[in-house]
Amino acid sequence: MEQEVDYVIVGAGSAGCVLANRLSFDPRNSVVLLEAGGPDTNPWIHVPVGYFKTMHNPELDWCYRTEPDPNVAGRRIDWPRGKVLGGSSSLNGLLYVRGQRQDYDRWAELGNRGWSYAHVLPYFKKSEDQERGADAYHGVGGPLKVSDLRLRRPIADHFIAAAQEIGIPANADYNGASQEGVGYYQQTAYKGLRWSTAKGFLKPARMRANLQVVTRAQVCRIVFEGRTAVGVEYIQGGERKIVRARAEVILASGAIGSPQILQHSGIGPAPLLKRVGVPVRLDLPGVGRNLQDHLQVRLVFRTRERTLNDEVNNPLRKAWIGMQYALWRTGPLTLAASQVAIFTRSRPDVDRPDIQFHMQPLSADKPGEGAHRFSAFTSSVCQLRPFSRGHVEIRSADPLQYPAIHANYLSDERDHPVVIGGIRVARRIAAAPSLASRIVSEFTPGAQYQSDAELLEAARQYSQSIYHPACTCKMGNDPLAVVDERLRVRGIARLRVVDASIMPELVSGNTNAPVIMIAEKAADMIIEDGRSRPVSAAEPVAAGV
Repeated sequence: MEQEVDYVIVGAGSAGCVLANRLSFDPRNSVVLLEAGGPDTNPWIHVPVGYFKTMHNPELDWCYRTEPDPNVAGRRIDWPRGKVLGGSSSLNGLLYVRGQRQDYDRWAELGNRGWSYAHVLPYFKKSEDQERGADAYHGVGGPLKVSDLRLRRPIADHFIAAAQEIGIPANADYNGASQEGVGYYQQTAYKGLRWSTAKGFLKPARMRANLQVVTRAQVCRIVFEGRTAVGVEYIQGGERKIVRARAEVILASGAIGSPQILQHSGIGPAPLLKRVGVPVRLDLPGVGRNLQDHLQVRLVFRTRERTLNDEVNNPLRKAWIGMQYALWRTGPLTLAASQVAIFTRSRPDVDRPDIQFHMQPLSADKPGEGAHRFSAFTSSVCQLRPFSRGHVEIRSADPLQYPAIHANYLSDERDHPVVIGGIRVARRIAAAPSLASRIVSEFTPGAQYQSDAELLEAARQYSQSIYHPACTCKMGNDPLAVVDERLRVRGIARLRVVDASIMPELVSGNTNAPVIMIAEKAADMIIEDGRSRPVSAAEPVAAGV
């Protein structure tokens, strides 16, 4: 079974939904959007705190796990990734963070013209519908709702005050003129509901006759004529199908899915492809390499003051929480993954913030698990720009088998002082006057860890991913570059990658907003390049589900 359209987009996640909206705006373009998961009908997707229910649910989450990593005590780390319309924007912690202007200027310095902060800022603003209104850094009227939190708890205010007491400045807008400082996060939500890219970008576009959305369609490989991408092969309901692309195939499957599909299509490191029995179409060594992620060390402090732990563990309070949300869309069910943001330096001689805090007025053994039975809060700290690099590689020629994910956390010794410094900053905040009197003890990792060596060991034992894998199909001109500055796969015609995998270096913060920006910019480039090709006279495809 075959069909033919202009553009085939693989993956209806944070990037794919943006691309589907922008490319189908012109009724002359026919677009098919393929998604391996199903529709975003699970009600927990739309409740902000629902990520506690949707993560680790195989109906909605790929449920990836890394290979055992000797650098984090031999553990396998969970890597949730969205397998549903909206992708990880339907499962994530809703935090709206862009990163630092230096991140994008660095991308440009690496030879990627048009990716400096000055070039990407208009695309951040284009997407945004900022609750606070428009200014030099923010936009209104875009498809992505960005709002202030609808939940405050006293322990979070004490945390903010304590951070200022140790010299961290207040900052009401970490996405504005400067990222550095402490303040409350903003979230991709609207009136107490999650605002995924499926809701903001895809839903208003689905009425268009020239856009077809195909769910439960897992792509196996790209179809080629020589070194030109002409379509993709996918499986739906046990049946193999092909959709051909007259203009372009666009991979938007994320930092794991995009290199996996490329490798199964014969594009990747030749030694790997030969080893697993995939015919080599193009030896492109960087496919799957350069993997980067934010590793968080989660410190938990037991408190004398009541926290959300007490509310969610009390049946009566829990019922009240449900009533608050049902009647007014307020209360703890509107909680994003964190309340308080800190961007600061692991030590004074660092030139710009290199660590980020996510403070929650509750605690659990790890994200997605039930709250502890005692009063506590979490002070999670991650290194913003890790030096350690991992890789993703397919295990066999079977396109349905999960790839091996080698995170290689803390494998580069340059990361060690940053992680150690981050833990020490967290403890300085806890010891500041506004918090010290309210804390009983450090529950995790515990006061027994004191020396640099002991703190590094604590990081190896108690760290988790903060779920920001990126950089596995990097943009650039060096030997490991996979795409050029217009996100075209090097050595292959009519094939692009548009997702977190194209980042040459990880941004200094959460990755959802940057991926949406990447897709906005890519859509303009695709449309611009498409003007030079003849417009198809084919009939538009019918809308589908």
